[in-house]
Order: sequence, then structure tokens, then C-alpha cells
Amino acid sequence: MRNIFIVFAFFLFSACTKNTNVVDTTKPVDQPVKLPPVVIPSTTIDSMLVLGNPSSATNNLYDYANFFLNEGYYYVSYNRDLARANWVSWHTETSSYGTTPRQDNFRPNNELPSGWYLVDNSSYTGSGFDRGHMCPSMDRTSSIDANSSTFLMTNIIPQGPNCNQGRWAQLELYCKTLVDAGNELYIYSGAYGEGGTGDLGFASSIDNGRISVPAYLWKMIVVLPNGNNDLARINNSTRIITVMMPNDNTVNLDWKSFRTSVDFIESQTNYNLLSKVPLNIQTVVEAITDNL
Repeated sequence: MRNIFIVFAFFLFSACTKNTNVVDTTKPVDQPVKLPPVVIPSTTIDSMLVLGNPSSATNNLYDYANFFLNEGYYYVSYNRDLARANWVSWHTETSSYGTTPRQDNFRPNNELPSGWYLVDNSSYTGSGFDRGHMCPSMDRTSSIDANSSTFLMTNIIPQGPNCNQGRWAQLELYCKTLVDAGNELYIYSGAYGEGGTGDLGFASSIDNGRISVPAYLWKMIVVLPNGNNDLARINNSTRIITVMMPNDNTVNLDWKSFRTSVDFIESQTNYNLLSKVPLNIQTVVEAITDNL
């Protein structure tokens, strides 16, 4: 399915960190990065919200706890008061990968409404937390614009370094092996709760209280063999990988030990992650915990 993304007038309905070939500590630097806005592609390879808009995010300025951002290469539900994403959605297939190097241009997202606090690349300095991607840099190496888009701070979450560089990174790498094996992926990733542990211990916020540190990180990965008409191809046998990881600093590379069900993530977040999938199929696949 290669659809043109349609922007509705009021609602925008369409939707980590590392190139794993290079060890990335994601340690912040102090100098702000100023770049022109990322050029949003005129067409998208697939609607990255083909499975639904989990929280019914909108671009209504008053919807500040659930504000929708179209970054072209992924989509975001952003929370102004937490200064971080609720969730990020993207689609990954073979053409998502290329030879573009990691840009490392962490910077504020100037698309946020006027007056909202803009998290900068220096906002994490001295916090003990990594700047953890939701949509990974590795999944957007087809062009400079694509890779650069992942370094907008609205795509970044405070993560315990051992979580970010360990089990979270291992899951990102596993996703790439699935694509290399002939699959395309629809991925939703997010955070919820308050309070995590970094190199300096537990913290509920950083950046002088401006950025909330989540207690948990979650991800849902819908795995489909390469093809078209993707929504219609989801059935009771479709593999869906879901994880819920504590945002702590323990050393554990085994992402599989954090697998859970879509039902559990929805019960914790109050999101509807597969809202466009027929209800009879949702009932089956959302109750399953992946064990492959």
C-alpha cells in the first residue's frame, strides 16, 4: 500500500536511538543546534496511522496534553506539560534503510505552538538520562531529511542509559532483522507514568522540572510480510510484539523478558492501539503475548 497522506483541515490523521553499528552514549552537549525545518515528503510510503490514532490526538491548540504532530517520517502525540511524547507511530520497510549516516542534530521542534516550552539538545545535560529516541535513527536512513527528523526533541524521551543502550537498542536491532527477512512493520512506541532511574539515581523530572521522566516505556510492533492493502491483511494469526519496560538503569539485554499483550498496554495507557482493525480480530490478537 503506497498511499498519499491526506491532511484533514482540523484533525491530522494518517504516524531509537541508535545506528547499532556505532555505540551511542547519547550524552548531551551544551551548544544549541539551529537548522531549517525538516522537509516533509509530499507523499508517504504508507499511512503510518493505518491501524488507528490510539489517543485520538488532534492539532487543536487546546488539546495540549494530546497534540498531534506530523513529522512526515513519523507521527507524534505530544504532551505540553510533560514536555515529551505520549506516543510515536511509524512504518518501516526495506526502503526505510539506506546509507545516510546518523545526523546527531538533536534540536528543539519549532513546529510546537507559540509559547510552549521547547526542549533543546542541552536540556538533558547533567541529568543522568539518555536522549532516547522513540522512532529510531536507524529506521530512517534513506535520506538526510529522514534521519534528521528523528533528532527533533519531540521524538526524544529521558531514558535510563542501560535501558536505552541495552534492551531497548536490542529490540530496535531485532526489528531491522525482521525487515531484512522480508517483512514490513507498523510500530507504536510511547511512555507513561512518572519517575525513572538514570546514572544519578531516581528522578521524576529533569531540566529544572520542565521534562517529566516516564516510569515505563512501551512498544507495539505489527509484523506483516511485504505486500499491499496492509490493514486488510491483518488477521488472527498476525504476529504482534509488545513490550513494557521499566525506565530504570538495570543491565538487561533480553528485551524478550519484557513482552506482554496489547491488552495490557491499553489497560495501562487507556489507548486504543488497533482501533481500525476489525473488533473480532482485535479481541484475538490483543490478548496474545508473543513467544517466538
